[in-house]
Amino acid sequence: MARATGTYVTTTAGDENVRAFVPLALPPEDPVLDANAYVERNRCAELALARLSALSGFAASSEWITYSAIRKEALLTSQLEGIQVTLTDILDVEAGIKVPSAEHAEEVANYIRAVRSARAQLADPKGLSLSLRLLTEAHRVLMSGVRGATKQPGAIRTSQNWIGGTRPGNASFVPPPANEVPGALSDLERYIHAPSPTLPPLVRTALVHAQFETIHPFLDGNGRIGRLLIAMLLEEWKLLPEPLLYVSGYLKANQRTYYDRLTAVRRDGDWEGWVSFFLEGVEAAAEDAQRNIVAIAALIAEDRKRLLANGTGTLVTLRLFELLPTMPKLTVDRAVQALDVSHPTASKAIEVLRSIDVLRETTGKPRAQRFEYKRYVDLLRE
Repeated sequence: MARATGTYVTTTAGDENVRAFVPLALPPEDPVLDANAYVERNRCAELALARLSALSGFAASSEWITYSAIRKEALLTSQLEGIQVTLTDILDVEAGIKVPSAEHAEEVANYIRAVRSARAQLADPKGLSLSLRLLTEAHRVLMSGVRGATKQPGAIRTSQNWIGGTRPGNASFVPPPANEVPGALSDLERYIHAPSPTLPPLVRTALVHAQFETIHPFLDGNGRIGRLLIAMLLEEWKLLPEPLLYVSGYLKANQRTYYDRLTAVRRDGDWEGWVSFFLEGVEAAAEDAQRNIVAIAALIAEDRKRLLANGTGTLVTLRLFELLPTMPKLTVDRAVQALDVSHPTASKAIEVLRSIDVLRETTGKPRAQRFEYKRYVDLLRE
């Protein structure tokens, strides 16, 4: 049975009258969401997340795992928006190495900063809760100093936007007029914090993401903030202890279906189709993340064993090795700073790691050399 998920209002945008869509508040009603359409998929997705949570302790340091997951999500969520950048670019920027696509890489780096900022706020007893204020602050971090710096970073839009097309009149979707956005966001915030929810948390996460994308409250960056909201909800609702999931990988691999499912919610009221697709994506992403954790832990354990068996390493060498999973590209100067040791001491530690093929020099030059934990970087690229 079809259901209405919103109403259309006529508004003026770009000197033409257009029909903008104003969504009804969550949860879906008339009829309510059909539990039979998602119950089995929800069970499988929750089990996959539980296995992922348990497996995160398999690595010696959870920081290694979140480093990998956050950067994969940052890269993939940005690629969904047409930002052409590679993992190598991101790692180079973090290592202080100039890259040709510096502006695009900085946009991805901003996403990583936004994740850190949001998580720090949520972890601080005096920080912001999961709220509209937190999302606008994350948006400010995301858009600062990059192409979106002119698109009201950290501010809810005060003008009409649209999706697809060259102007509002030929757009594939026109979100609510600016005057409707604050009310729609307030409804969404109330739904997130509803005291007695009747739907499973993963299903509610699916609903919240779709609703946020429909409201499209910013002039730019809505997709990335909407997918960041998914990650925050998974932690807020105790589905994951840390940002271990990169669901944008599944969404990018199924990009056309992703957008079609969101369109079907607005056009046909097909919340069930969207929820089923989202849950399938969570399960697939969780299984992929599990394989990634096992591979990372196995690689690092193998290389640590080789280092310890080598016999020429010092405590400084071991300390540098333990930093590599979160610093896979480096120079001698970066090692000096990270280890707080002299230049010769850092150079010797690097040379030991090169001798057992953990680090590889990448410039081929005798000066200003750069080093890479190549097998680990190759693993992250997969």
